[in-house]
Amino acid sequence: MQLDLSEKVALVTGSSKGIGWVIAQTLHAEGCRVALNARNSLDLAAASAQLTGAIGVTGDVTRPAEARQVVNEVLSTFGRLDILVCNVGGGRSVSPGNETAEEWQRVFALNLWSATNSVEAALDALTISKGVIVCVSSICGLEVIPGAPITYSSAKAALHAYVRGIARPLGKQGVRINAVAPGNILFDGSVWSRKLTEDVPAVQTMLAKDVALGILGTPVDVANLVAYLASPRSSFASGSVWTLDGGQVHG
Repeated sequence: MQLDLSEKVALVTGSSKGIGWVIAQTLHAEGCRVALNARNSLDLAAASAQLTGAIGVTGDVTRPAEARQVVNEVLSTFGRLDILVCNVGGGRSVSPGNETAEEWQRVFALNLWSATNSVEAALDALTISKGVIVCVSSICGLEVIPGAPITYSSAKAALHAYVRGIARPLGKQGVRINAVAPGNILFDGSVWSRKLTEDVPAVQTMLAKDVALGILGTPVDVANLVAYLASPRSSFASGSVWTLDGGQVHG
């Protein structure tokens, strides 16, 4: 896309597979030096080996100390950090009405603390580079999606509030932050991959009823928007949640 990202150093959390992996690939293709992150060292090693010059940094960024260790390893290897993509997250939880204190903690750690921990750990480096943060969220944080776990929707709504609220103090340090809120994204291992295996007509009915474009999105769709927001081409964008859902959200 010629986004002027050559030689920028990017850390993508949760990037050994799925959307995060495609984001890492896209940034690498745009010329970034990429650091991938995940908790599973074997998956991470296999992914990072496919991108020339990339490194894999094992760590659980839902834990503040490990988030700091991940960032420190990136800085030790590359000497700087220009782009932070907070992609750790997951929508699997209990059905609405069955929440517990433990489940609230787990889902918020995965979908909110992972981002806030990573931003805190990376902020000094990003201030030096006048860098960019992009958080991968969900349309579940924008409106009530029938059947979506309440824990997950609440955590993503909180992430949106964080991005909007932190943008002003970060901006005073020359750092931009935005979020991308994808809708229904299809990839191997996704909920939509499972649903297509179980009941294609039901998925087709949902798409026709709820999604203006009538299709599922792809990780490439998400990665392209993330790359744009991480680039100088979006230099006036900060504090926004960018919806990417084929026209599903009503507001």
